[in-house]
Amino acid sequence: MRVPTSTYRVQVTAEQDLFAVARLLPYLHELGVDWVYLSPILEAEPGSDHGYDVVAHDRVDAARGGAAGLAAVSEEARRLGMGVVVDIVPNHVGVAVPEHNAWWWDLLAHGPESAYAEAFDVDWEAGDGKVRLPVLGDGGLDDLAIALPDSPYVEPVHWRVADHGLNWRRFFAINTLAGVRVEEPRVFEATHVEVRRWFDEGLVDGLRIDHPDGLRDPRGYLDDLAALTGGAWVVVEKILEPGEELPASWATAGTTGYDALASIDRVLTDSEGVARLPHADVDWHALVHDLKRAAADGVLGSEVRRVVRELPLDANDDGDELVDAVAELLACFPVYRSYLPEGREHLDAAFTAARASRPDLAASYDLIEPVLADPEQPAALRFQQTSGAVMAKGVEDAAFYRYPRLTSLTEVGGDPSVGSVSVGGFHEAMAVRQATHPHAMTTLTTHDTKRSEDVRARITVLAELPAVWAATLAELQSLAPLPDAGFADLLWQAAVGAWPLSRERLHTYAEKAMREAGDRTTWTDPDEAYEAAVHAAVDAAYDDARVRGVLETAVERAAGPGWVNALSAKLLSITVPGVPDVYQGSELWEQSLVDPDNRRPVEFALRGLMLVADDRSPLSSGTDDPGAAKLRVVSSSLRLRRDRPELFTSYAPVDARGHAADHVLAFDRGGAITVATRLPVGLASRGGWGDTELDLPPGDWHDVVADRPASARVGDLLDGYPVALLVRRDA
Repeated sequence: MRVPTSTYRVQVTAEQDLFAVARLLPYLHELGVDWVYLSPILEAEPGSDHGYDVVAHDRVDAARGGAAGLAAVSEEARRLGMGVVVDIVPNHVGVAVPEHNAWWWDLLAHGPESAYAEAFDVDWEAGDGKVRLPVLGDGGLDDLAIALPDSPYVEPVHWRVADHGLNWRRFFAINTLAGVRVEEPRVFEATHVEVRRWFDEGLVDGLRIDHPDGLRDPRGYLDDLAALTGGAWVVVEKILEPGEELPASWATAGTTGYDALASIDRVLTDSEGVARLPHADVDWHALVHDLKRAAADGVLGSEVRRVVRELPLDANDDGDELVDAVAELLACFPVYRSYLPEGREHLDAAFTAARASRPDLAASYDLIEPVLADPEQPAALRFQQTSGAVMAKGVEDAAFYRYPRLTSLTEVGGDPSVGSVSVGGFHEAMAVRQATHPHAMTTLTTHDTKRSEDVRARITVLAELPAVWAATLAELQSLAPLPDAGFADLLWQAAVGAWPLSRERLHTYAEKAMREAGDRTTWTDPDEAYEAAVHAAVDAAYDDARVRGVLETAVERAAGPGWVNALSAKLLSITVPGVPDVYQGSELWEQSLVDPDNRRPVEFALRGLMLVADDRSPLSSGTDDPGAAKLRVVSSSLRLRRDRPELFTSYAPVDARGHAADHVLAFDRGGAITVATRLPVGLASRGGWGDTELDLPPGDWHDVVADRPASARVGDLLDGYPVALLVRRDA
């Protein structure tokens, strides 16, 4: 199996198509990138800017460059000695406009007799032989804005019916994405016909698998994929909760890196300061339970009822109580999903918690426990497919927007109740990673992160300044009051982390954040008065000199230490065990918020010019610095990983001694030694590095970041850059 030393994620769109990506490859190669990593490229809904709404599996999207575009990328990659990895979507397809998806249209036209009926997860009996389509507004058929086949197999229903009355599986609660049954061999073959061509013709070298938790049988799917690709490098978008391990039986190199992201962010976070921040008393686990339960009772109610319908019941069983019991189990489930027969302990934990929270449902739990524990039972498989959706809707799409303590910790794949990781704990986690998944992906920013890496790095500084932030927040609330103090904390942290940003960007973020939180306003039932108050506060940041002054003072206080955190995180992500991914544009400062903000066009021309200039000036603390120091860190470390892979084959801590030893994090990867600064505010308050030294192995060491001889004295080593990457001169 060919394994990349690094990847670079590119969002392929109509504006930045595959031909444009091919022209970008010489720059990426000069940057030090090994493989280019493409967002989904199969034909998607017209106008899609992300590609996850695939409508045809037998061709590359013409709007993204088509087959010729992919061939151009592959040809240029081969010329440069690079590889190609593509993001694919096995779990669902786009059905927003039925006529755009030939399979879905045929299903609606011919019902159970459709040639594609096997591909979709429809409960025909529950729908009286029809597909219930939530396409109607309050005006009924008069509001129907899409074409439907003239067929007895379609029942247009009000969009709110989707909460409890849908009879087909979606992606999460998105009515325009229909689940696909790739567990069926013919469906697998049909949905991977173009993917097979890529590997048969040598166009592509690896794959990223979107949302494997939605599949009926992830392990079986990965086995099928390994057979199709000849055992190519494959990583899965799998979120692991603290202490959870990826199933060892899966044919994958590992995850896409959210677990590594969580460890890196937390080893750079001040554990004592987190506990002293405003809103630190919110009970995270209770919040998660309640919001998962709300998702199971609300937008995912149809999926819960589908689980109950597949239970082996008799006429005397209370269906409503069973729905209640299944919803409570989903709310109590401690991880995204289990993979029976592996992971039975998670199901046991859910039953224990559910019995404690709802003892009145004991009889229902007794009835369903043996069923849900049996991997041969359809209801058990359905429950496993559903639990991940409930977790995602309850946590990522709601709880993360209601837990403002330190928002750099409310990131996909992270548990914000775990406020920090010690240096020793970090070393232990990375040693395990080296031993178990040395070729898994590592990342700091993705198209799905709630805040980009450098926004989080600056917000992390607030944990070192809890009293300062509390005073700042109080002053902002007095000048631009918001009805919800917790949301004010979340909003102003985003502003500080991303500043300077346009008024439009902050308004867009504020709208998404408050509607996703769902406690005061929602997408479907907006509270106009509440939203007006939030938008007024955003405007005050630009129009009221007092508000802007308070905000910019906080930014000035956090920006310098934030850049230190950002460079430390970046070097760690590139040099820890795994395959580092650089999200498009993040070789410079990357201060984006949640999508669509993080999918804005990237100024690659600027990056190319800066790379050629190779500006080695010291780190700047100003917000107008484009990020020359970060570009230097990224390019020097990526090049070393690509050109000297033998230096990155093991993992061992490198100890430090002296009065600031706890502010340095260092490790040896087998000849390349990473040195990074942590907790920079505290370091400055101690007067700097002083007598702190590293216990470097014998040898004549050279820092490839600063391109100069290296000293064991940390103050000398990190004079200019807060990080270093060391190699022996004679190695």
